[in-house]
Amino acid sequence: MKHLLFIGIVLSLLTACLPPQAGPVTPVATLIPATATADVPAVSTVTESPPTPTPVPSPPSANTLPDPAGVQLNQIASGLDIPTDITHAGDGSGRLFIIEKPGLVKILQPDGSLSGQPFLDITGRVGSDAYEQGLLGLAFHPEYAENGRFFVYYTNLAGDTVVSRFVVTDDLNLANPDSEVILLTQEQPYRNHNGGGLDFGPDGYLYISLGDGGSAGDPLGAGQSLNTLMGKILRIDINTESGYRIPPDNPFASNGGLPEIWAYGLRNAWRIAFDPATGDLYIADVGQNQWEEINVVLSGTPGGLNFGWDLMEGNHPFEGAYSPDLTLPVVEYSHDQGCSVTGGYVYRGQSIPDMQGVYLFGDFCSGNVWGLLKSGEGWVSSILFRSGIQISTFGQDEAGEIYIGGYNGTLYRLEPSP
Repeated sequence: MKHLLFIGIVLSLLTACLPPQAGPVTPVATLIPATATADVPAVSTVTESPPTPTPVPSPPSANTLPDPAGVQLNQIASGLDIPTDITHAGDGSGRLFIIEKPGLVKILQPDGSLSGQPFLDITGRVGSDAYEQGLLGLAFHPEYAENGRFFVYYTNLAGDTVVSRFVVTDDLNLANPDSEVILLTQEQPYRNHNGGGLDFGPDGYLYISLGDGGSAGDPLGAGQSLNTLMGKILRIDINTESGYRIPPDNPFASNGGLPEIWAYGLRNAWRIAFDPATGDLYIADVGQNQWEEINVVLSGTPGGLNFGWDLMEGNHPFEGAYSPDLTLPVVEYSHDQGCSVTGGYVYRGQSIPDMQGVYLFGDFCSGNVWGLLKSGEGWVSSILFRSGIQISTFGQDEAGEIYIGGYNGTLYRLEPSP
């Protein structure tokens, strides 16, 4: 996401990375025609909500990007307060968990209704006055059905990053707010670039994305420094009663940098996601002045990758130059097509077979939605449609179906066209 950030004076939009404070988005009923790019259709929408798909084994991935005429956006909820993450508990319940920036976690039940009582309310602990602060990430333990543990990422009242563990109560629709165990904190020097990504890898470890600390141009040099957690993806073992352990194969577990670091050289990764079928990791990193990027770490790749910020912005020199030890993005797009990337998920649902294996991501400012697909040794990507939505987040349910959260508080599901 990309915001205007006020720190005494208004910073330029290009120095931020969460959505600007803006008026309501274009209503879905009047989607923006895709006139700027002739071959990019506007996606159609419906308002009724079909039943939640039942999880079944995923078929092989598609060989080509799908025809966007075969999909539509189905509005399934509204009235949310800036959704920043959408996920599931992996417990077979079919529930969808939606986090709101001010500090609530709400449940969308399988019948399409929003629970009146929030699953978790930590609004009194969350600092969300600045546009990039708030409750930003949620991940459920791989064994949540057995242990009831889940993890959240938020900025506290001082504006600093907190990663905490909570547990559910005997009422499966209600967490215990007093069960918080703080695992990790990181002081934030500025009020933007707060990261916020949480996801469990196929190895069972928790991966955490932190921004470079904010302002513009990485003034602290955090992206390339191995002596700070900022500008990184961390990897920790949370299977302990308190705190966390360092996985022994973390690249700097023994020396050379902070042991939590798994990858570095990121500006502000707004959403990270593992493909549940392949274990590949997709990282959407918000750019500075000109370029937004998607990085992919194929399953089995060891940690220690350097994604280049702030030496590079996308594939282009920023305050340095390319060198062979850098890992450059598999795809980038310029600010002619948007201003702030919102990372998504690899489609692994059943309702749109042609979408299998396609990574979907979007842009907050333009509402464009891209598809990305591995093809042989390379990658192919194209804008699939213009949504007309200020895309604050994507989501995925247990069945692998994809959701889009709008900054205006509306939730959509990607469905096949009639």
